[in-house]
Amino acid sequence: MKQRILSLRLVAAAVLVGIGAIGSMIAEERSAAPMANAANAFLGALTPEQRQQASFAFDNTAERQHWHFIPTEMFPRKGLLIRDMTPAQRKLAHDLMKAGLSARGYMTASSIMDLETVLKALEGARPETGRGANGQTQVLERDPEKYFFSVFGTPSTKDTWGWRVEGHHVSLHFTVVNGSLVAGSPTFFGSNPAEVREGPKKGLRILGAEEDAARALLNALDAPQRTKAIIETKAPSDMLTMANVDIKPLSPAGLTADAMTPAQRDLLMKLLDVYIGYMAPDIAADRTSKLKKAGVEKIGFAWAGETERGKKHYYRVQGPTFLVEYDNTQNDGNHIHSVWRDFDGDFGRDLLREHLRSVAH
Repeated sequence: MKQRILSLRLVAAAVLVGIGAIGSMIAEERSAAPMANAANAFLGALTPEQRQQASFAFDNTAERQHWHFIPTEMFPRKGLLIRDMTPAQRKLAHDLMKAGLSARGYMTASSIMDLETVLKALEGARPETGRGANGQTQVLERDPEKYFFSVFGTPSTKDTWGWRVEGHHVSLHFTVVNGSLVAGSPTFFGSNPAEVREGPKKGLRILGAEEDAARALLNALDAPQRTKAIIETKAPSDMLTMANVDIKPLSPAGLTADAMTPAQRDLLMKLLDVYIGYMAPDIAADRTSKLKKAGVEKIGFAWAGETERGKKHYYRVQGPTFLVEYDNTQNDGNHIHSVWRDFDGDFGRDLLREHLRSVAH
């Protein structure tokens, strides 16, 4: 009887393992298949001329890794503009964004785009200028439809392809390998103003969670810990890695999680969840799995600048596999730049490398 019970338990355990494996496979494909469907629907709705603008070969690495978060007048971009799409095409473009992002991530991206109208109203008769690609000063156009959609390769549930959304303060990059494995970095979100201080949208803080979660962790540290975490009394003028294609870990790391209390480590993970939670569930789960496998205790939190709310500040969260950078110094501390980078995985490099190793070419 005992042997039979043991056998039943082993069978049940095997079934659970099998279900878990199936669940894992389904999770892997959860965003990849909708991405392929959404991208094909989007491309299928375009005219031949529009499709030519939006489509690139996947092996056009230079274009696939061409990215920035500054206005297009200062950094020329390719792709198909939202404002050059019909209403039906725009919906399909937004459906593609929804396929790669969580509901909160999609709302954040679309809100940042809409913030261009607030910025235009704030600048009024004195529009901001920037130095264009030709080196000449140009007026910066604030337009919530000046965002470019690009597709690399042929969207498929079996092959390798990718897509990108680029414009002022939004830069999203997704790479699909073997039709199922998905990489989603770099992921950049910015906000100018960080807090709308006048007008009908007064009080709006699109990226408020990024600041609030970091402050919660900083304020939970004791004096010796704060001394370790605060690496500079003056914040840098922008993110240190900017839009570099290749990045390496930054030094110093600040206060690492192994020197934090359990409650402080929970606040560290809540801060990371702000960034991880922008992604579709399977991409978010993959990010979390990688950082845990590399060791949560090795993750460092570093702050630079003033600690008083409303003042210029910067922070970074860095683990063996990833880097989060956040800077709020421009416009007198009311202009945020934030990014998630994977040291080995930006633009799907790690997945592509594994693919090349496993498949004969």
